[in-house]
Amino acid sequence: MIAVVLDSNVYISALLFGGNPRRIIRLAEAGFIQLYSSREVQAEVERVLTTKFHWPQTRVTAASKYLWNLTRRVDPARRINDCFDPDDNRVLECAVEARATWLITGDQHLLVLHPYRNIAIITPRQFLDSKEWKERSE
Repeated sequence: MIAVVLDSNVYISALLFGGNPRRIIRLAEAGFIQLYSSREVQAEVERVLTTKFHWPQTRVTAASKYLWNLTRRVDPARRINDCFDPDDNRVLECAVEARATWLITGDQHLLVLHPYRNIAIITPRQFLDSKEWKERSE
């Protein structure tokens, strides 16, 4: 199974707009990929849905239950400070702890680190178009 970490912006885009981020969530639902998350990534998604998009708590709770049931949660043991944004470092920690093959994001601060410790850091479109992903999923 392919280990994948999604940045919080990918989860939020999947919920709000669909498109490629939602296609990746559906791959997890179908069992083609294994998503990993951490407490910090989960908290960031929930905070943004509440504060930026003004979702009521009941809607945030329902979306969280749906998303986090698709993921395996890891608790990173080591802190990473290789990215400018501290929140992005939390995503890197999750990917390293999960031994992820892919970290999928729309964040330029993370994308410029590709590859990071043998983890491909790419956009949702790049992931779905990737020949390597297609070969692994067959």
